[in-house]
Amino acid sequence: MDIKKRLDDLIQNNIYEVNEEKLDPVLIAHKYKDEYSALMAALFAYGNVQAILKFLNKLDYSFKKPVFNEKLYYRFQNAKDVYEFLKTLSIMKKEYSLNELFLNGYKKEHNIIDGIREIIKKIYAINPYTSQGYEFLIGKIPPQKTKGVSPYKRWNMYIRWMVRNEYPDLGLWKGVDKKDLIIPLDTHTHKVSLKFGLLKRKTYDLQAALELTDKLKEFDPNDPIKYDFALYRIGQMNIDI
Repeated sequence: MDIKKRLDDLIQNNIYEVNEEKLDPVLIAHKYKDEYSALMAALFAYGNVQAILKFLNKLDYSFKKPVFNEKLYYRFQNAKDVYEFLKTLSIMKKEYSLNELFLNGYKKEHNIIDGIREIIKKIYAINPYTSQGYEFLIGKIPPQKTKGVSPYKRWNMYIRWMVRNEYPDLGLWKGVDKKDLIIPLDTHTHKVSLKFGLLKRKTYDLQAALELTDKLKEFDPNDPIKYDFALYRIGQMNIDI
């Protein structure tokens, strides 16, 4: 089987389509077209997609000073975690461009993880609040190693939204080359990629995400992550290929 041809066919047949019937958190990003709103949508994008969107639609995207709401919580984040996160972003949005923060790390070696590290470091610097749920939401500051490390799936998805300007991504950022993107590796994509020989590493970590990204560069060196949604949908929707 020619997996590249099958993935290309899926892309041509609107595998990227998102709407009220084919839900995806990127719908929130499209609604507001703002880098901070998109970050909120991306970091809460875990679990059932209907539950994700139900929660995201409760949030205030004006980035005014938030009011604590004991009923506003989501899965691993209690109301305090959500409040502290919204408070942090409301402060950051007044002072920082996420694009510029990212570039501070990325531009040295065109390394996506270095850019993500700069944003996460700033989030924790702005607000030293910590809890298990808060750390799960934001992630740890990325270490210098890749093996046994989180694949930073939601962060890499966010960067994809911001950098690629092909639908359904928004292309709001400047100065980042889409050829440097890392696939937002989730369990669906990891399983599918192992099944079809695109990936050999059985450990679900950042090293596996980089290995799969390198393989996809053989299909398209200038835009390897265009195959992300196709691989994801195969697993999510049990598409027979």
